[in-house]
This record gives sequence, C-alpha cells and structure tokens, in this order.
Amino acid sequence: MTEPFDIYIGYDAKEIVAYHTLCQSIVDKSSVPVRFTPICLRNIAGIFNRERAAIQSTEFSFSRFLVPYLSKYRGWSLFLDCDMLARHDFAELFSLCNEMYSVMVCKHDYVPKDSVKFLGHIQTRYEKKNWSSVMLFNNARCKKLTATYVNTATGLELHQFKWLDDENEIGALPLEWNWLVGEYPFQEAAKLVHFTRGGPYFDGYKNCDYANEWFSMVQQMTSVRQS
Repeated sequence: MTEPFDIYIGYDAKEIVAYHTLCQSIVDKSSVPVRFTPICLRNIAGIFNRERAAIQSTEFSFSRFLVPYLSKYRGWSLFLDCDMLARHDFAELFSLCNEMYSVMVCKHDYVPKDSVKFLGHIQTRYEKKNWSSVMLFNNARCKKLTATYVNTATGLELHQFKWLDDENEIGALPLEWNWLVGEYPFQEAAKLVHFTRGGPYFDGYKNCDYANEWFSMVQQMTSVRQS
C-alpha cells in the first residue's frame, strides 16, 4: 500500500469552513491517499508559544514552519494555507518533489493590489510574498526549523527562507499550484486556487473568481445521500 502523503493545513478559528472545504476538494480530486493535519494553535500549545504579532492576519502565520518538526524531519510534507481550493489531482503535485531542494514553492513576483484584505487586516508587502502559502518540505533538509527557532525567529527570517544556507535550495513549483485569486486573472488551468485577498465565505468576496466552485464544494461536503 502507498504511504499517505502528509498535508498540513493552516487552521484559523475565523475560517473553519475554509479548512474543511479545502480538505474535501483535495480528497475529491486526489488519486492517491492523503493524510491531513490541521496546524491548530490549541493542539500545539506545548510546542508553539510565540505571542501573536499585530501584523498577523491568520493564527498560522508562523506556526506553519513547524511542519518539518512535526514530521520528525522525515520524508516530504506539504503545507497549505486554508483559504484555497483544489481543482486538480494532487498526485501531480506530489510527483514534483525533487531531492535537489530543501523546500519547493511557487515563486510569485507581484505587488498586492490592496493595502487592506479580509476582516480589515493590513496587506503587508515584503520580498517573497506568498511563497510560504504552499510549501513542499524536504523535511530532513529543514532541521534548522526547530520549535525553538520557529518560536524566536523574526517573521522575515521565516517567510523569506533565511533559515536556508543558500537560496538555490528553494525549488520552483508552477504558479498553477498557488494561483492568487484577484491578483492573477481567471485561469481555467489553475490547479490550486488561493483566495489570498479573502475567501468566498466573507461577504465582500462572495463573487470572486472560482467562488461558484467553492460553494459547490461546500454543498457537496454537507450533503447526505439517502440511499
């Protein structure tokens, strides 16, 4: 039997429906077994004790970097923000794992259109913005990401991958695997869409690109077959 691929997903109390809908969309599309772990602060209270910063828009802004530690630095693991929707078989994404790299990401090169995003959060701008929202970790090569380091490193040290010895350790994934809704134009070929400005579950984003697909997945997830 094929070992399930480990997928860690950021969990935020304000976006619970986003977490479960993303999981269902992955299950619905994937042809290989997967195993989900929510990065929920309540569950890692004995490991992650960093105080929340004013600029954080989600509860998992920094705790995401615990994935290699939680994976015991073995194999490959995937981290995803919760505000996403899978539109393609994740077997293809997993096939892109390349032992040459310590981590693999979509290398966005853009400036956010807005200064404020969902729930009034400030849209921070920094180099490598959104690279860390989808990360394929080659866990054995990420041993610098200890619990102590993740609790104490600066936000830019973490999100700009300064815990690596060389930027050449960062492999590139196709942008279709982290397609930024509202920042990029609608693309039918997008394989994993990211509602980075705000998900359809927020009033101001109910009509954004791919929202109809997201609501359809919610309906599928909450329906019960009678026979």
